[in-house]
Amino acid sequence: MTPRKSKPSSPTTAADGGPSFESLLERLQAIVAELEKGEQPLERSVALFEEGVALTRAGMARLDAAEQRVAVLVEADGEEREEEFASDESEESEESEES
Repeated sequence: MTPRKSKPSSPTTAADGGPSFESLLERLQAIVAELEKGEQPLERSVALFEEGVALTRAGMARLDAAEQRVAVLVEADGEEREEEFASDESEESEESEES
């Protein structure tokens, strides 16, 4: 049985088929620019703001997922080994638990 090759993601889509982080960021920047002009009617501005909040949440989820996949190579006993990346938040919570 041959291993299944994953389909490479395009610049506008992520590996899971959703929008890429870069696409989310690009759209968010366009929304900010449009809102900063101040030329939109209130309803349109609120709709853009809501879309911006959703994009921000989706982008943060992508960043969190990427952070979890990051591995730090550490040399231990002359051998390289992989350790899961620990964010500042997880280190802070561990320190507070030790106290």
